[in-house]
Amino acid sequence: FIGCGAILVSLAAFLMSLPHFITGPYEYDHNTTDLCQSGVPGSWGNLSDAGCTPHAARENHEVLLVMFIAQALLGIGGVPIQPFGISYIDDFASERNSPLYLGILFSVTVIGPGVGFMLGSTMLRFYVDIDKVTGVQLTNKDPRWVGAWWLGFLVAASLVALSAVPYFFFPREMPKEVREVLQCRQPLVCPQVASGKESSSKKSKDVLSQFPLFLSDFPLVLLRNLRHPVFLLVVLAQVNLSAMVAGLATFMGKFLERQFSLTASLANMIIGAVNIPGAMVGIVVGGAILKRFQMSLKQCSAMCVLGMFLCLLLAFPLLFLGCPTQEVAGVTYSESSEFGHHALECNLQCNCPEKAYNPICGSNMIEYISPCSAGCRVVNIDNYTNCSCISKNGLVGSAKPGTCGTSCSHFFLPFVVLSCLAGILASTSHTPSFMLILRSIQPEDKSFAVGIQFMLLRVLAWMPGPVLYGSAIDTTCILWEKKCDRKAACRYYDNNLFRQRYLGLQFFFEVGAFLCFVTVYVVLRRQEREASNAAETKAEPEKEKLAGNSIKDPKSKV
Repeated sequence: FIGCGAILVSLAAFLMSLPHFITGPYEYDHNTTDLCQSGVPGSWGNLSDAGCTPHAARENHEVLLVMFIAQALLGIGGVPIQPFGISYIDDFASERNSPLYLGILFSVTVIGPGVGFMLGSTMLRFYVDIDKVTGVQLTNKDPRWVGAWWLGFLVAASLVALSAVPYFFFPREMPKEVREVLQCRQPLVCPQVASGKESSSKKSKDVLSQFPLFLSDFPLVLLRNLRHPVFLLVVLAQVNLSAMVAGLATFMGKFLERQFSLTASLANMIIGAVNIPGAMVGIVVGGAILKRFQMSLKQCSAMCVLGMFLCLLLAFPLLFLGCPTQEVAGVTYSESSEFGHHALECNLQCNCPEKAYNPICGSNMIEYISPCSAGCRVVNIDNYTNCSCISKNGLVGSAKPGTCGTSCSHFFLPFVVLSCLAGILASTSHTPSFMLILRSIQPEDKSFAVGIQFMLLRVLAWMPGPVLYGSAIDTTCILWEKKCDRKAACRYYDNNLFRQRYLGLQFFFEVGAFLCFVTVYVVLRRQEREASNAAETKAEPEKEKLAGNSIKDPKSKV
Protein backbone atom coordinates (compact mmCIF):
# COMPACT_ATOMS: atom_id res chain seq x y z
CA PHE A 1 0.00 0.00 0.00
CA ILE A 2 2.81 2.42 0.84
CA GLY A 3 4.50 1.77 -2.51
CA CYS A 4 1.27 2.28 -4.45
CA GLY A 5 0.63 5.49 -2.55
CA ALA A 6 4.09 6.76 -3.43
CA ILE A 7 3.48 6.01 -7.12
CA LEU A 8 0.28 8.07 -7.01
CA VAL A 9 2.14 10.93 -5.32
CA SER A 10 4.76 10.82 -8.08
CA LEU A 11 2.07 10.91 -10.77
CA ALA A 12 0.39 13.85 -9.02
CA ALA A 13 3.67 15.77 -8.93
CA PHE A 14 4.14 15.27 -12.67
CA LEU A 15 0.61 16.56 -13.27
CA MET A 16 1.31 19.61 -11.10
CA SER A 17 4.02 20.70 -13.54
CA LEU A 18 1.83 20.09 -16.61
CA PRO A 19 0.19 23.59 -16.68
CA HIS A 20 3.54 25.13 -17.53
CA PHE A 21 3.73 23.11 -20.75
CA ILE A 22 0.14 23.66 -21.90
CA THR A 23 0.04 27.44 -21.39
CA GLY A 24 1.81 30.27 -23.13
CA PRO A 25 4.81 32.22 -21.83
CA TYR A 26 4.49 34.62 -18.91
CA GLU A 27 4.06 38.26 -19.96
CA TYR A 28 4.96 41.26 -17.81
CA ASP A 29 4.90 45.04 -18.21
CA HIS A 30 8.11 46.37 -19.74
CA ASN A 31 9.91 49.42 -18.37
CA THR A 32 9.88 51.50 -21.55
CA THR A 33 6.11 51.30 -22.03
CA ASP A 34 5.41 52.58 -18.50
CA LEU A 35 6.96 56.03 -18.94
CA CYS A 36 4.96 59.21 -18.69
CA GLN A 37 3.63 60.04 -22.17
CA SER A 38 1.31 62.98 -22.69
CA GLY A 39 -1.64 62.22 -24.95
CA VAL A 40 -5.35 61.72 -25.14
CA PRO A 41 -6.79 60.48 -21.81
CA GLY A 42 -7.41 56.77 -21.88
CA SER A 43 -5.10 56.19 -24.86
CA TRP A 44 -3.31 53.50 -22.89
CA GLY A 45 -6.41 51.34 -22.90
CA ASN A 46 -7.09 48.59 -20.45
CA LEU A 47 -3.74 46.82 -20.36
CA SER A 48 -4.66 44.04 -17.99
CA ASP A 49 -7.91 43.18 -19.79
CA ALA A 50 -6.32 42.81 -23.23
CA GLY A 51 -6.16 39.04 -22.87
CA CYS A 52 -9.71 38.61 -21.53
CA THR A 53 -11.09 36.43 -24.32
CA PRO A 54 -13.32 33.32 -24.15
CA HIS A 55 -10.35 31.21 -25.29
CA ALA A 56 -8.19 32.53 -22.44
CA ALA A 57 -10.95 31.85 -19.91
CA ARG A 58 -11.37 28.29 -21.22
CA GLU A 59 -7.61 27.76 -21.03
CA ASN A 60 -7.59 28.91 -17.40
CA HIS A 61 -10.37 26.46 -16.55
CA GLU A 62 -8.41 23.60 -18.12
CA VAL A 63 -5.35 24.48 -16.08
CA LEU A 64 -7.40 24.60 -12.88
CA LEU A 65 -8.91 21.19 -13.68
CA VAL A 66 -5.45 19.67 -14.08
CA MET A 67 -4.33 21.21 -10.79
CA PHE A 68 -7.43 19.90 -8.98
CA ILE A 69 -6.90 16.37 -10.33
CA ALA A 70 -3.24 16.49 -9.30
CA GLN A 71 -4.15 17.65 -5.79
CA ALA A 72 -6.76 14.89 -5.48
CA LEU A 73 -4.23 12.22 -6.51
CA LEU A 74 -1.71 13.73 -4.11
CA GLY A 75 -4.19 13.42 -1.25
CA ILE A 76 -5.18 9.85 -2.15
CA GLY A 77 -1.57 8.75 -2.56
CA GLY A 78 -0.52 10.24 0.75
CA VAL A 79 -3.23 8.44 2.75
CA PRO A 80 -1.52 5.04 3.32
CA ILE A 81 2.05 6.26 3.73
CA GLN A 82 2.16 7.55 7.31
CA PRO A 83 -0.64 5.55 9.01
CA PHE A 84 0.65 2.20 7.75
CA GLY A 85 4.27 3.25 8.22
CA ILE A 86 3.71 4.22 11.85
CA SER A 87 1.82 1.02 12.61
CA TYR A 88 4.45 -1.06 10.78
CA ILE A 89 7.29 0.36 12.88
CA ASP A 90 5.41 0.23 16.19
CA ASP A 91 4.48 -3.42 15.57
CA PHE A 92 8.02 -4.60 15.00
CA ALA A 93 9.93 -2.47 17.51
CA SER A 94 10.06 -3.15 21.24
CA GLU A 95 8.12 -0.87 23.54
CA ARG A 96 11.41 0.57 24.81
CA ASN A 97 12.73 1.49 21.35
CA SER A 98 9.46 2.35 19.63
CA PRO A 99 9.41 6.04 20.74
CA LEU A 100 12.93 6.59 19.43
CA TYR A 101 12.21 4.91 16.10
CA LEU A 102 9.00 6.88 15.66
CA GLY A 103 10.86 10.07 16.57
CA ILE A 104 13.40 9.30 13.85
CA LEU A 105 10.57 8.59 11.39
CA PHE A 106 8.83 11.88 12.17
CA SER A 107 12.09 13.84 11.98
CA VAL A 108 12.95 12.31 8.61
CA THR A 109 9.42 13.16 7.49
CA VAL A 110 10.10 16.76 8.45
CA ILE A 111 13.32 16.73 6.41
CA GLY A 112 11.19 16.27 3.28
CA PRO A 113 9.52 19.70 3.44
CA GLY A 114 12.88 21.20 4.38
CA VAL A 115 14.48 19.76 1.25
CA GLY A 116 11.41 20.89 -0.69
CA PHE A 117 11.78 24.48 0.47
CA MET A 118 15.50 24.45 -0.34
CA LEU A 119 14.75 22.95 -3.76
CA GLY A 120 12.06 25.57 -4.32
CA SER A 121 14.48 28.30 -3.30
CA THR A 122 16.93 27.09 -5.93
CA MET A 123 14.33 26.72 -8.68
CA LEU A 124 12.83 30.16 -8.04
CA ARG A 125 16.16 31.70 -8.98
CA PHE A 126 15.48 30.57 -12.55
CA TYR A 127 12.97 32.41 -14.71
CA VAL A 128 9.63 30.65 -15.12
CA ASP A 129 9.98 30.34 -18.91
CA ILE A 130 13.64 29.35 -18.92
CA ASP A 131 12.79 26.67 -21.50
CA LYS A 132 10.79 29.03 -23.75
CA VAL A 133 12.44 32.45 -23.85
CA THR A 134 15.91 33.94 -23.69
CA GLY A 135 17.27 37.32 -22.74
CA VAL A 136 15.04 38.11 -19.74
CA GLN A 137 15.59 41.66 -18.49
CA LEU A 138 14.14 41.06 -15.01
CA THR A 139 16.04 40.05 -11.88
CA ASN A 140 14.70 37.90 -9.05
CA LYS A 141 14.43 41.03 -6.90
CA ASP A 142 11.86 42.56 -9.25
CA PRO A 143 8.24 42.17 -8.01
CA ARG A 144 7.24 41.05 -11.52
CA TRP A 145 9.68 38.12 -11.41
CA VAL A 146 8.14 34.64 -11.50
CA GLY A 147 10.46 31.74 -10.79
CA ALA A 148 10.48 28.25 -12.32
CA TRP A 149 7.89 26.86 -9.89
CA TRP A 150 7.23 23.82 -12.09
CA LEU A 151 10.82 22.56 -12.16
CA GLY A 152 10.78 21.44 -8.53
CA PHE A 153 7.74 19.22 -9.15
CA LEU A 154 9.59 17.34 -11.88
CA VAL A 155 12.59 16.72 -9.61
CA ALA A 156 10.39 15.68 -6.67
CA ALA A 157 8.26 13.37 -8.83
CA SER A 158 11.35 11.55 -10.07
CA LEU A 159 12.73 11.09 -6.55
CA VAL A 160 9.41 9.83 -5.16
CA ALA A 161 9.05 7.34 -8.02
CA LEU A 162 12.51 5.94 -7.25
CA SER A 163 11.85 5.74 -3.51
CA ALA A 164 8.59 3.84 -4.10
CA VAL A 165 10.35 0.81 -5.59
CA PRO A 166 11.83 -0.71 -2.37
CA TYR A 167 8.44 -0.78 -0.63
CA PHE A 168 7.20 -3.45 -3.04
CA PHE A 169 9.89 -5.84 -1.72
CA PHE A 170 9.22 -5.49 2.02
CA PRO A 171 7.87 -8.67 3.70
CA ARG A 172 4.20 -8.81 4.62
CA GLU A 173 5.09 -9.56 8.23
CA MET A 174 8.22 -9.68 10.35
CA PRO A 175 9.04 -12.22 13.11
CA LYS A 176 7.75 -10.09 15.97
CA GLU A 177 4.52 -9.27 14.16
CA VAL A 178 3.80 -12.95 13.45
CA ARG A 179 4.29 -13.80 17.13
CA GLU A 180 2.14 -10.91 18.38
CA VAL A 181 -0.62 -11.52 15.84
CA LEU A 182 -0.88 -15.15 16.89
CA GLN A 183 -1.15 -14.12 20.53
CA CYS A 184 -3.32 -11.01 20.71
CA ARG A 185 -4.40 -9.56 17.37
CA GLN A 186 -8.09 -9.59 16.44
CA PRO A 187 -9.43 -10.33 12.94
CA LEU A 188 -10.75 -6.79 12.51
CA VAL A 189 -7.40 -5.22 11.84
CA CYS A 190 -5.05 -8.04 11.00
CA PRO A 191 -6.03 -11.37 9.45
CA GLN A 192 -4.91 -14.47 11.27
CA VAL A 193 -1.42 -15.58 10.31
CA ALA A 194 -1.09 -19.30 10.68
CA SER A 195 2.29 -19.94 9.18
CA GLY A 196 4.97 -18.08 7.32
CA LYS A 197 4.86 -20.84 4.70
CA GLU A 198 1.26 -20.10 3.64
CA SER A 199 0.83 -19.18 0.03
CA SER A 200 -0.02 -15.61 -0.89
CA SER A 201 -3.23 -16.77 -2.57
CA LYS A 202 -4.48 -18.31 0.67
CA LYS A 203 -3.64 -15.11 2.57
CA SER A 204 -5.56 -13.10 0.01
CA LYS A 205 -8.58 -15.39 0.41
CA ASP A 206 -8.41 -14.96 4.21
CA VAL A 207 -8.40 -11.19 3.84
CA LEU A 208 -11.34 -11.24 1.42
CA SER A 209 -13.34 -13.59 3.64
CA GLN A 210 -12.91 -11.26 6.62
CA PHE A 211 -13.79 -8.10 4.71
CA PRO A 212 -17.57 -8.39 5.44
CA LEU A 213 -16.69 -8.77 9.14
CA PHE A 214 -14.63 -5.59 8.93
CA LEU A 215 -17.53 -3.67 7.36
CA SER A 216 -19.98 -4.86 10.01
CA ASP A 217 -17.64 -3.92 12.87
CA PHE A 218 -16.49 -0.64 11.32
CA PRO A 219 -19.14 1.63 12.97
CA LEU A 220 -18.57 0.04 16.39
CA VAL A 221 -14.80 0.46 16.22
CA LEU A 222 -15.16 4.02 14.95
CA LEU A 223 -17.44 5.00 17.83
CA ARG A 224 -15.23 3.20 20.33
CA ASN A 225 -12.22 5.25 19.29
CA LEU A 226 -14.03 8.58 18.96
CA ARG A 227 -15.53 8.12 22.43
CA HIS A 228 -12.10 7.47 23.92
CA PRO A 229 -11.30 10.77 25.73
CA VAL A 230 -7.51 10.56 25.42
CA PHE A 231 -7.61 9.65 21.73
CA LEU A 232 -10.10 12.38 20.87
CA LEU A 233 -8.32 15.11 22.85
CA VAL A 234 -4.88 14.24 21.48
CA VAL A 235 -6.23 14.24 17.92
CA LEU A 236 -7.83 17.66 18.53
CA ALA A 237 -4.49 18.94 19.81
CA GLN A 238 -2.79 17.60 16.70
CA VAL A 239 -5.49 19.20 14.54
CA ASN A 240 -4.60 22.58 16.06
CA LEU A 241 -0.88 22.01 15.53
CA SER A 242 -1.42 20.78 11.98
CA ALA A 243 -3.52 23.85 11.17
CA MET A 244 -0.67 26.00 12.47
CA VAL A 245 1.85 24.09 10.33
CA ALA A 246 -0.45 24.34 7.30
CA GLY A 247 -0.42 28.12 7.59
CA LEU A 248 3.33 28.18 8.10
CA ALA A 249 4.06 25.92 5.14
CA THR A 250 1.69 27.76 2.81
CA PHE A 251 2.20 31.42 3.66
CA MET A 252 5.37 31.84 5.74
CA GLY A 253 7.40 32.53 2.60
CA LYS A 254 4.96 35.23 1.53
CA PHE A 255 4.95 36.67 5.05
CA LEU A 256 8.75 36.96 5.15
CA GLU A 257 8.78 38.51 1.67
CA ARG A 258 6.29 41.21 2.57
CA GLN A 259 7.34 41.82 6.15
CA PHE A 260 11.11 41.99 5.69
CA SER A 261 11.40 42.68 1.92
CA LEU A 262 13.06 39.37 1.08
CA THR A 263 13.13 37.67 -2.30
CA ALA A 264 10.99 34.55 -2.72
CA SER A 265 14.05 32.33 -3.05
CA LEU A 266 15.68 33.71 0.11
CA ALA A 267 12.45 33.37 2.11
CA ASN A 268 12.09 29.71 1.09
CA MET A 269 15.74 29.05 1.84
CA ILE A 270 15.34 30.40 5.39
CA ILE A 271 12.29 28.22 6.00
CA GLY A 272 14.07 25.15 4.65
CA ALA A 273 17.39 25.83 6.40
CA VAL A 274 16.20 27.14 9.80
CA ASN A 275 12.55 26.52 10.71
CA ILE A 276 12.16 22.97 9.43
CA PRO A 277 15.50 21.65 10.79
CA GLY A 278 14.47 23.18 14.12
CA ALA A 279 11.26 21.17 14.06
CA MET A 280 13.28 18.05 13.22
CA VAL A 281 15.54 18.63 16.23
CA GLY A 282 12.50 19.00 18.49
CA ILE A 283 10.99 15.73 17.27
CA VAL A 284 14.24 13.78 17.78
CA VAL A 285 14.74 15.29 21.24
CA GLY A 286 11.18 14.38 22.21
CA GLY A 287 11.65 10.77 21.09
CA ALA A 288 15.03 10.48 22.85
CA ILE A 289 13.57 11.79 26.13
CA LEU A 290 10.77 9.23 25.96
CA LYS A 291 13.25 6.41 25.39
CA ARG A 292 15.60 7.59 28.13
CA PHE A 293 13.04 8.00 30.91
CA GLN A 294 10.46 5.41 29.79
CA MET A 295 7.62 7.84 30.50
CA SER A 296 4.12 6.81 31.46
CA LEU A 297 1.07 8.19 29.65
CA LYS A 298 0.60 10.90 32.28
CA GLN A 299 4.24 11.91 31.96
CA CYS A 300 3.90 12.03 28.16
CA SER A 301 0.96 14.41 28.48
CA ALA A 302 2.90 16.54 30.99
CA MET A 303 5.77 16.76 28.51
CA CYS A 304 3.34 17.94 25.81
CA VAL A 305 1.91 20.57 28.16
CA LEU A 306 5.36 21.87 29.09
CA GLY A 307 6.54 22.02 25.47
CA MET A 308 3.47 23.94 24.31
CA PHE A 309 3.59 26.33 27.28
CA LEU A 310 7.21 27.29 26.53
CA CYS A 311 6.30 27.58 22.84
CA LEU A 312 3.56 30.09 23.70
CA LEU A 313 5.99 32.18 25.74
CA LEU A 314 8.34 32.47 22.75
CA ALA A 315 5.62 32.87 20.11
CA PHE A 316 3.85 35.82 21.74
CA PRO A 317 6.66 38.38 21.12
CA LEU A 318 6.55 37.53 17.40
CA LEU A 319 3.31 39.49 17.14
CA PHE A 320 5.31 42.67 17.71
CA LEU A 321 8.42 41.93 15.60
CA GLY A 322 7.77 43.29 12.14
CA CYS A 323 7.94 46.22 9.77
CA PRO A 324 5.38 48.93 9.05
CA THR A 325 3.82 49.31 5.62
CA GLN A 326 6.10 51.06 3.15
CA GLU A 327 5.15 54.48 1.83
CA VAL A 328 3.55 54.07 -1.60
CA ALA A 329 2.38 57.17 -3.44
CA GLY A 330 -1.39 57.18 -3.87
CA VAL A 331 -1.77 54.01 -1.80
CA THR A 332 -0.40 54.58 1.70
CA TYR A 333 1.15 58.02 1.20
CA SER A 334 -0.06 61.13 -0.58
CA GLU A 335 0.67 64.83 -0.41
CA SER A 336 -2.03 66.12 -2.71
CA SER A 337 -4.77 63.50 -3.12
CA GLU A 338 -6.68 60.86 -1.19
CA PHE A 339 -5.28 57.41 -0.65
CA GLY A 340 -6.23 54.86 -3.25
CA HIS A 341 -5.96 57.26 -6.19
CA HIS A 342 -2.81 56.81 -8.25
CA ALA A 343 -3.49 59.84 -10.46
CA LEU A 344 -1.65 62.52 -8.48
CA GLU A 345 -1.66 66.15 -9.54
CA CYS A 346 1.95 65.84 -10.70
CA ASN A 347 1.15 63.04 -13.20
CA LEU A 348 -2.27 64.04 -14.49
CA GLN A 349 -0.82 64.94 -17.90
CA CYS A 350 0.71 61.46 -18.19
CA ASN A 351 -2.65 59.66 -18.53
CA CYS A 352 -1.26 56.61 -16.71
CA PRO A 353 -3.10 53.29 -16.96
CA GLU A 354 -4.71 52.46 -13.63
CA LYS A 355 -3.67 48.81 -13.70
CA ALA A 356 -0.01 49.15 -14.65
CA TYR A 357 2.35 47.66 -12.06
CA ASN A 358 6.08 48.22 -12.38
CA PRO A 359 7.19 49.59 -8.99
CA ILE A 360 10.09 52.00 -8.65
CA CYS A 361 11.76 53.57 -5.63
CA GLY A 362 12.19 57.32 -5.77
CA SER A 363 15.21 59.22 -4.50
CA ASN A 364 12.86 60.57 -1.80
CA MET A 365 12.44 56.93 -0.53
CA ILE A 366 8.78 56.88 -1.57
CA GLU A 367 7.59 54.00 -3.73
CA TYR A 368 5.52 54.45 -6.91
CA ILE A 369 3.52 51.70 -8.59
CA SER A 370 4.99 52.53 -12.01
CA PRO A 371 7.39 55.02 -13.65
CA CYS A 372 4.35 56.72 -15.17
CA SER A 373 2.75 57.32 -11.77
CA ALA A 374 5.99 59.02 -10.70
CA GLY A 375 5.90 61.23 -13.80
CA CYS A 376 9.18 59.82 -15.15
CA ARG A 377 9.86 60.54 -18.83
CA VAL A 378 13.37 59.15 -19.37
CA VAL A 379 14.91 55.78 -18.58
CA ASN A 380 18.64 54.96 -18.66
CA ILE A 381 19.25 51.25 -18.05
CA ASP A 382 18.68 51.08 -14.26
CA ASN A 383 17.67 54.66 -13.58
CA TYR A 384 14.56 56.76 -14.25
CA THR A 385 15.00 60.52 -14.51
CA ASN A 386 12.98 63.67 -15.12
CA CYS A 387 10.30 62.43 -12.67
CA SER A 388 7.84 65.25 -11.99
CA CYS A 389 6.37 63.63 -8.85
CA ILE A 390 9.74 63.07 -7.17
CA SER A 391 11.49 66.02 -5.63
CA LYS A 392 14.61 66.10 -3.51
CA ASN A 393 16.12 69.31 -2.17
CA GLY A 394 13.82 71.29 -4.44
CA LEU A 395 15.04 69.51 -7.60
CA VAL A 396 13.31 67.01 -9.88
CA GLY A 397 14.29 63.59 -8.60
CA SER A 398 15.07 60.19 -10.05
CA ALA A 399 14.13 56.59 -9.25
CA LYS A 400 15.45 53.04 -9.44
CA PRO A 401 13.54 49.90 -10.49
CA GLY A 402 12.06 47.78 -7.73
CA THR A 403 10.48 48.42 -4.37
CA CYS A 404 11.98 50.57 -1.64
CA GLY A 405 11.60 47.76 0.84
CA THR A 406 11.32 48.19 4.59
CA SER A 407 13.66 49.85 7.04
CA CYS A 408 13.46 47.45 9.99
CA SER A 409 15.88 44.70 9.00
CA HIS A 410 17.14 44.65 12.62
CA PHE A 411 13.96 42.76 13.58
CA PHE A 412 14.62 39.95 11.12
CA LEU A 413 17.25 38.00 13.10
CA PRO A 414 15.30 38.04 16.41
CA PHE A 415 12.19 36.94 14.51
CA VAL A 416 13.97 33.97 12.93
CA VAL A 417 15.59 32.92 16.23
CA LEU A 418 12.36 33.11 18.25
CA SER A 419 10.30 31.33 15.59
CA CYS A 420 12.91 28.56 15.35
CA LEU A 421 13.02 28.05 19.14
CA ALA A 422 9.21 28.08 19.34
CA GLY A 423 9.11 25.44 16.59
CA ILE A 424 11.62 23.25 18.45
CA LEU A 425 9.59 23.38 21.67
CA ALA A 426 6.28 22.71 19.92
CA SER A 427 7.83 19.76 18.05
CA THR A 428 8.91 18.05 21.28
CA SER A 429 5.23 17.20 21.78
CA HIS A 430 4.98 15.36 18.45
CA THR A 431 6.30 11.93 19.44
CA PRO A 432 4.72 11.93 22.95
CA SER A 433 1.33 12.74 21.44
CA PHE A 434 1.59 9.77 19.06
CA MET A 435 2.61 7.51 21.93
CA LEU A 436 -0.46 8.70 23.86
CA ILE A 437 -2.60 7.40 21.00
CA LEU A 438 -0.73 4.15 20.40
CA ARG A 439 -0.58 3.20 24.10
CA SER A 440 -4.06 4.31 25.18
CA ILE A 441 -6.17 2.50 22.58
CA GLN A 442 -6.73 -1.23 22.26
CA PRO A 443 -3.91 -3.03 20.39
CA GLU A 444 -6.26 -4.43 17.74
CA ASP A 445 -7.47 -0.89 16.93
CA LYS A 446 -4.01 0.59 16.37
CA SER A 447 -3.90 0.78 12.57
CA PHE A 448 -7.54 1.79 12.39
CA ALA A 449 -7.11 4.56 14.98
CA VAL A 450 -4.03 5.97 13.26
CA GLY A 451 -5.95 6.01 9.97
CA ILE A 452 -8.85 7.87 11.61
CA GLN A 453 -6.35 10.26 13.13
CA PHE A 454 -4.80 11.17 9.79
CA MET A 455 -8.22 11.46 8.17
CA LEU A 456 -9.28 13.97 10.83
CA LEU A 457 -6.01 15.86 10.44
CA ARG A 458 -6.60 16.25 6.72
CA VAL A 459 -10.30 17.10 6.97
CA LEU A 460 -10.10 19.45 9.96
CA ALA A 461 -6.63 20.97 9.52
CA TRP A 462 -4.89 20.58 6.18
CA MET A 463 -7.97 21.25 4.04
CA PRO A 464 -9.54 24.27 5.78
CA GLY A 465 -6.32 25.59 7.33
CA PRO A 466 -4.75 27.21 4.23
CA VAL A 467 -8.17 28.56 3.18
CA LEU A 468 -8.62 30.19 6.59
CA TYR A 469 -5.15 31.71 6.50
CA GLY A 470 -5.59 32.90 2.93
CA SER A 471 -8.91 34.55 3.72
CA ALA A 472 -7.42 36.33 6.74
CA ILE A 473 -4.44 37.53 4.70
CA ASP A 474 -6.69 38.79 1.89
CA THR A 475 -8.47 41.09 4.34
CA THR A 476 -5.18 42.94 4.87
CA CYS A 477 -4.70 43.82 1.18
CA ILE A 478 -4.82 47.55 0.38
CA LEU A 479 -4.24 47.40 -3.39
CA TRP A 480 -5.53 44.64 -5.65
CA GLU A 481 -4.52 44.00 -9.22
CA LYS A 482 -7.60 43.30 -11.32
CA LYS A 483 -7.77 41.16 -14.44
CA CYS A 484 -10.93 40.69 -16.44
CA ASP A 485 -12.82 42.68 -13.78
CA ARG A 486 -11.79 40.19 -11.10
CA LYS A 487 -9.32 40.38 -8.25
CA ALA A 488 -5.98 38.86 -9.13
CA ALA A 489 -2.79 39.37 -7.12
CA CYS A 490 -2.48 41.68 -4.13
CA ARG A 491 0.14 44.32 -4.80
CA TYR A 492 0.39 45.86 -1.33
CA TYR A 493 -0.61 44.72 2.15
CA ASP A 494 -1.03 46.54 5.42
CA ASN A 495 2.02 44.98 7.06
CA ASN A 496 0.81 45.50 10.62
CA LEU A 497 -2.54 43.85 9.94
CA PHE A 498 -0.83 41.09 7.95
CA ARG A 499 1.46 40.28 10.87
CA GLN A 500 -1.24 40.47 13.52
CA ARG A 501 -3.76 38.30 11.68
CA TYR A 502 -1.32 35.75 10.28
CA LEU A 503 0.70 35.23 13.46
CA GLY A 504 -2.43 35.76 15.57
CA LEU A 505 -4.04 32.73 13.91
CA GLN A 506 -0.93 30.66 14.60
CA PHE A 507 -0.95 31.75 18.24
CA PHE A 508 -4.67 30.87 18.46
CA PHE A 509 -4.02 27.31 17.24
CA GLU A 510 -1.08 26.94 19.64
CA VAL A 511 -3.32 27.95 22.55
CA GLY A 512 -5.90 25.39 21.37
CA ALA A 513 -3.30 22.61 21.34
CA PHE A 514 -2.05 23.65 24.79
CA LEU A 515 -5.56 23.51 26.28
CA CYS A 516 -6.20 20.08 24.73
CA PHE A 517 -2.97 18.68 26.21
CA VAL A 518 -3.84 20.17 29.62
CA THR A 519 -7.20 18.40 29.46
CA VAL A 520 -5.48 15.13 28.50
CA TYR A 521 -3.23 15.46 31.56
CA VAL A 522 -6.24 16.08 33.82
CA VAL A 523 -8.08 13.05 32.39
CA LEU A 524 -5.06 10.74 32.79
CA ARG A 525 -4.42 11.95 36.34
CA ARG A 526 -8.05 11.29 37.25
CA GLN A 527 -7.87 7.81 35.69
CA GLU A 528 -4.68 7.11 37.62
CA ARG A 529 -6.30 8.16 40.91
CA GLU A 530 -9.38 6.06 40.19
CA ALA A 531 -7.20 3.04 39.43
CA SER A 532 -5.21 3.62 42.63
CA ASN A 533 -8.37 3.95 44.73
CA ALA A 534 -9.81 0.81 43.16
CA ALA A 535 -6.63 -1.10 43.96
CA GLU A 536 -6.69 0.10 47.58
CA THR A 537 -10.36 -0.79 47.93
CA LYS A 538 -9.68 -4.26 46.58
CA ALA A 539 -6.70 -4.70 48.89
CA GLU A 540 -8.55 -3.77 52.14
CA PRO A 541 -10.67 -6.98 52.37
CA GLU A 542 -7.53 -9.02 51.79
CA LYS A 543 -5.77 -7.20 54.65
CA GLU A 544 -8.75 -7.72 56.98
CA LYS A 545 -8.88 -11.39 56.06
CA LEU A 546 -5.19 -11.82 56.78
CA ALA A 547 -5.56 -9.97 60.08
CA GLY A 548 -8.49 -12.22 61.12
CA ASN A 549 -6.54 -15.35 60.30
CA SER A 550 -3.60 -14.19 62.39
CA ILE A 551 -5.88 -13.64 65.45
CA LYS A 552 -7.41 -17.11 65.13
CA ASP A 553 -4.00 -18.73 64.75
CA PRO A 554 -3.01 -20.03 68.20
CA LYS A 555 0.65 -19.83 67.26
CA SER A 556 0.46 -16.14 66.55
CA LYS A 557 2.40 -13.93 68.93
CA VAL A 558 0.54 -11.54 71.19
